[in-house]
Amino acid sequence: MTADSGRALAIIERAHRGALETQFSDALYCAFLFHRHLGGLDVLLRGPAVTYAAQAGRAPELRLGGHAFTTVTDPRKGLDVLVGSGVGVWAEEPDLSAYGLTSEESLLPGVRRVAAGSMAARWSDYRTVFFL
Repeated sequence: MTADSGRALAIIERAHRGALETQFSDALYCAFLFHRHLGGLDVLLRGPAVTYAAQAGRAPELRLGGHAFTTVTDPRKGLDVLVGSGVGVWAEEPDLSAYGLTSEESLLPGVRRVAAGSMAARWSDYRTVFFL
């Protein structure tokens, strides 16, 4: 894992942040746009956001009261677009373990595991680091 000095690093820690309010533009879609406009991006998933990378069946629709929200984005599709676009996607090991994502088969293709703190040690290799 080496960072190119022209790339940026986006850190995503909060899963489904603003999922209802921003159904048209979630953090992963913004990451795709940053990748295109900044000339390269890597994404680090931490905390609950590592669940974005879970290889799992279709999630049930979100229901609040008697209303079903069927337009909430699927983070797995967003990660697939990112990986297909050349974005490096990493997920921190301790958080993966905390959510039971311990086997290689538990992650989506293209998502790489990384030890806690190892990406922070590489921050100086990136032209910028920011949280989404």
